[in-house]
Amino acid sequence: MDKILIVDDNPAVLDALSLMLELHGYQPVTATCPAEAIQVVDYQSISLVIQDMNFTADTTSGEEGVALFYQLRELNEHLPIILITAWTELEQAIELVKSGAADYIAKPWDDAKLLTSIANLVALGKANAQSEQLTRVKQAQASAHQAAEHIGLVYASEPMQRTIDMALQVARSDVSVLITGPNGSGKEKIAELIQAQSPLNNAPFIKVNAGALPKELIEAELFGAEAGAYTGAQKARIGRFEAANGGTLFLDEIGNLPLDGQTKLLRVLQTGDFERLGSVTTQNVKVRVVSATNADLLQMIADGQFREDLYYRLNVIELNIPPLAERRDDIMPLIKHFLPGRDVSLNAQNRLTSHDWPGNVRELENACKRVQVLKPEGILEAEDFALQQKAQTITPPTGAVSGITGNASATPTQVNAEPDKQALLDAMKAHQGVIARVAKQFGMSRQALYRRLQKFDIDY
Repeated sequence: MDKILIVDDNPAVLDALSLMLELHGYQPVTATCPAEAIQVVDYQSISLVIQDMNFTADTTSGEEGVALFYQLRELNEHLPIILITAWTELEQAIELVKSGAADYIAKPWDDAKLLTSIANLVALGKANAQSEQLTRVKQAQASAHQAAEHIGLVYASEPMQRTIDMALQVARSDVSVLITGPNGSGKEKIAELIQAQSPLNNAPFIKVNAGALPKELIEAELFGAEAGAYTGAQKARIGRFEAANGGTLFLDEIGNLPLDGQTKLLRVLQTGDFERLGSVTTQNVKVRVVSATNADLLQMIADGQFREDLYYRLNVIELNIPPLAERRDDIMPLIKHFLPGRDVSLNAQNRLTSHDWPGNVRELENACKRVQVLKPEGILEAEDFALQQKAQTITPPTGAVSGITGNASATPTQVNAEPDKQALLDAMKAHQGVIARVAKQFGMSRQALYRRLQKFDIDY
């Protein structure tokens, strides 16, 4: 219900206008002086103001009304204001209309004309507000696209727009961020976007892939090591935390960190304190940590492979990147980015956008590199991208399906097949409700599985 503020020192006027507004579906709010009116507009969502021009006894100059009008305009320049005037203030009212007042009415007023003016102005105000909101959204999206393009992050889909918007919002803070999503989906690019748009954009940005390091060297990489701390350590070396001091550390494949390393990581996240391997000297750093994983960390916690307290320390805010198959609007913009100036046939575009791209953006980029080498000129067809056919059904050897109990080991594993409700129920039962395993059986992401469970009203 639209709120309309009536400002008048005459109780009879307030009562008459309030009754009229209530009878026509508006919610009246009253004020008897300019100070009350300013307070109402400052703290409430007011759709329109009807104000008198004088508020002190024996005052007819209209100066109080003029002052109130400009004060209200300062609070909200788009707020419609209707002036109630006596004949002595008519010239002032006309001047205020030139300054932005929506309308003026003379005393005594005509109810029908006043209601018509109110209805038109409230409707116009809503339209203007929607237009301004749309403009702000478009400006924000344009700014997001510009920021993303600056680091080579290309997208056009709504799911990625939401992820980018949240990443830009998170970038302004110093909280820890966990980026989740399948391999090749662009997690590192999101980390780069956060760094580029953060207050630490000129500070060190250190990357370390925990999945690419031998487990026995991960701690030395993160925290450094003194000479002789391990075989081959001939001289002291600083770790990634020292290198990132005052800036940001990006920990990719965080699920690969061994439990000993997780304990040390938790400590440095909590206190900033750590010791190099082979040292008893405690050092202190201030580092923002952005981590990423394609693993199901909650399942790893349940299996005793990942510390729950570390998970919640890393996952202050989670940014999930959907697989490319769930954001098909990104496929052609990515191809145009990887193959600038190349023409792709309509048939090829249809084939490319319907392909599931299990390797996500990385697979798409590699396919484009292949095209650039093998067909550097001419219109591109689907065959030029060497798309693999969808796998239909894979029957594993007896007993080869891990985590399946009873006779479920004899059930073929479906890849990229669309399961019906019964198939989902059977899989949920076979895997004892473990979402990660059910999703793996059907070759889909956990998010895609959740949507299908909700679609069929299956309790998970």
